[in-house]
Amino acid sequence: MSSLLHRVGAASATRPWRVIGVWVTVVLIAFGLAAGVGGSPQDNYTIPGVDAQAGTDLLTERFVEFSGADARIVVHSDTGKVPATELTTLSERLSKVAGVSAVAPPRVSADGDTALIDLSYSVPVTDFSGTEGIDALRAATEPTEDAGYQVELGGQIPENISAPSGVAEAIGIVVALIILVFAFGSIVAAGLPLAVAFVGVGIGSALITVMAGFTDISNIAPTVATMVGIGIGIDYALLLVTRYAEGLRGGMSVVDAAARANATAGMSVIFAGTTVLVSLFGLKLAGIPVYSSFGYATFAMVASVMLASVTLVPALCGLAGHRVLSKRSRNATAVVVADAPRVSTTFKASKTERWATRVGEKPWPLAVAALLILLLLAAPVLQMRTWPQDSGSQPTSNTTRLAYDIVSDEFGPGANGPFIVAIDLDHTSDSELNALIATFKADPGVAQVSPVIRNAAGTAAIVRVEAKTGPQDAATPETLTRLRSALPETSHVTGLTAIFSDISNRLADRLWLVIAVVVALAVILMTAVFRAPVVALKAAAMNLLSVAAAYGVMVAVFQWGWGAELLGLPHEVPVSSWVPILMFTILFGLSMDYEVFLLSRVRELWLKTGDAHTSVIKGLASTGRVITSAGAIMIAVFAGFAMDSDITVKMMGVGLATAVLVDVTIVRMVLVPATMSILGKANWWIPAWLDRVLPKFDIEGSDQAGEPARKEPINA
Repeated sequence: MSSLLHRVGAASATRPWRVIGVWVTVVLIAFGLAAGVGGSPQDNYTIPGVDAQAGTDLLTERFVEFSGADARIVVHSDTGKVPATELTTLSERLSKVAGVSAVAPPRVSADGDTALIDLSYSVPVTDFSGTEGIDALRAATEPTEDAGYQVELGGQIPENISAPSGVAEAIGIVVALIILVFAFGSIVAAGLPLAVAFVGVGIGSALITVMAGFTDISNIAPTVATMVGIGIGIDYALLLVTRYAEGLRGGMSVVDAAARANATAGMSVIFAGTTVLVSLFGLKLAGIPVYSSFGYATFAMVASVMLASVTLVPALCGLAGHRVLSKRSRNATAVVVADAPRVSTTFKASKTERWATRVGEKPWPLAVAALLILLLLAAPVLQMRTWPQDSGSQPTSNTTRLAYDIVSDEFGPGANGPFIVAIDLDHTSDSELNALIATFKADPGVAQVSPVIRNAAGTAAIVRVEAKTGPQDAATPETLTRLRSALPETSHVTGLTAIFSDISNRLADRLWLVIAVVVALAVILMTAVFRAPVVALKAAAMNLLSVAAAYGVMVAVFQWGWGAELLGLPHEVPVSSWVPILMFTILFGLSMDYEVFLLSRVRELWLKTGDAHTSVIKGLASTGRVITSAGAIMIAVFAGFAMDSDITVKMMGVGLATAVLVDVTIVRMVLVPATMSILGKANWWIPAWLDRVLPKFDIEGSDQAGEPARKEPINA
């Protein structure tokens, strides 16, 4: 593989304009396809095998007018009561909105200053493209707003709209550029990673739009994919440019340096990217179709960025030549042994080497201290409570959040998430139905039970039940469980709150399966590439610690509210159910990136010298600066997304930034060198039988001409 990458790097650097032309063509084709057959992201909460879905299926079969999406209109007056005539006129306009099958009578608050109108659709939310659903509602409510009343929108139709502002991306990119300029001392070198990231992310975004035209892609999946794409796109290109600049300083020609960088750092990029892609397959195990779309979107983004890195970076390096070096480096003359990895003599690199030496001298106390810090950060995860995002978690500037707050104040928190009880009248007599209603009303968690609504055929009925607590409250799922226990087998509780509860339970149940599969696949990959099962298992354990620490910080910030206000949230909120598995699959892949970057250099030195202790010190010294710079860029990108208005994206930004910070400091700078120093040569032990059956990889790129013979691995 490294031989292929060497040839690709040499060819790209020799004919850069051809490569650039190919990528420009690919970009144009991708955007053309997106414009021609692309679609809009939509959240589809169809979940096979859960009770809420059974209830939805029953309504679809027997109660078509209540089987689709829903919306709610909240009308509020600051000066007095809302006139009945205004509400009647508004209801008539709403009944003419496309897709609306039923308009409930206005529900007026006790003081008369607020009215709530619920709309039922006969079509699912996925039938609406882009903003057409909310645009139709806005057009119908505009006369009421013009009359001086406050009108806010809630329900599935308005909540299914997500429009990224671009601010998060801009913040991350600006900070990344500043870091790159300081890291390279050259504007040209700083611009190369950004250019490659833009191309990869642009193509990935176009592919996601194309996928949205053929399958359901979650509203926030493109944002999450963009977050990851920008981060790893810059990181992968940074690693390649760093190795290229290292080759130039070592006396190589432009083409040779580009080819050598692609054969070594490019191999690390391929393996790291493959690890991310493999980890994303874990999302499929969650058992929720809309959740799988996060994997599809991020997969397309990572694949695009990875391919752009190993082809476009060498081409741009061939064009830039020696301009990727700082002026001082270009003017300096230095003799470097061509076959030995260069360790920078700058203050930062020598400081890293001194630190690595210190860790190697006292590995046990530093390893224990690092482990205790990680466990302390992870401790809050024991109290994690999850709930899918809803309007109550959104910023107060959103109309859905404003509607949520008004309804909660005027009608009680349970009015924001009523349970829809779908009753099969073919197996429920009138007396049994009356007994059910009485049971619901007597439940200590129920605030209100609506009158029974029967379908025309008399085969099904709907009852709306409002809890005393809001959808996010821990007591609400308990109320749901009691309601379900009172129902006969053929009747079900559905509605958005019931669906969210089922989603939360499904994701919590599947989390451990996802963790087991992703960790196992990562360990197998690392064992195959590094031929060191001890190193692979240790890397997996450290990545699990990083993820656990990120979970713990997220619980403290959002669920405990320690930093909620700083992030634009008025109060604490549960951790979004979407986040734990999504974060784990992405983080496990990203953490492996840094592990690969570091271990590939350590192994390269180990194979040449056979000195386990020195190889760790020199390997960390030679990669410390690039890993620190890459980590800082990742943190900047993810922290920028923590400013996004969407609560799930906000949590992902905080969690990913925390995990990367922990990974490039505590894990890479302390735990990795400490544990490798403790284990010594045992790091590279491999059973003889396993060494024979594993495929051969050359992640260090030493199968190129001029490399010394490799030292045989330790085996038994």
